[in-house]
Amino acid sequence: MRDEELIVEFALTRLDNPGLELDEVAALLVARVGPETMVELAGQNLADRGELRGALFETAVERVMRVVLALRDAPL
Repeated sequence: MRDEELIVEFALTRLDNPGLELDEVAALLVARVGPETMVELAGQNLADRGELRGALFETAVERVMRVVLALRDAPL
């Protein structure tokens, strides 16, 4: 999943669940995308961090948070 697609999915998930914190929205998104995309997100995150292993779900959620926070903090 490209970062742009991830941001759109995150935004739609947040619109559906406005009361949740960002990390809770990220976890909900990862739970919804399915196992193949979860593995892809976790793999991207582990590659970015230079690690060989990690807990699948939590690592995928971290990837979503990294992308969302990078976009949020990017200069306009």
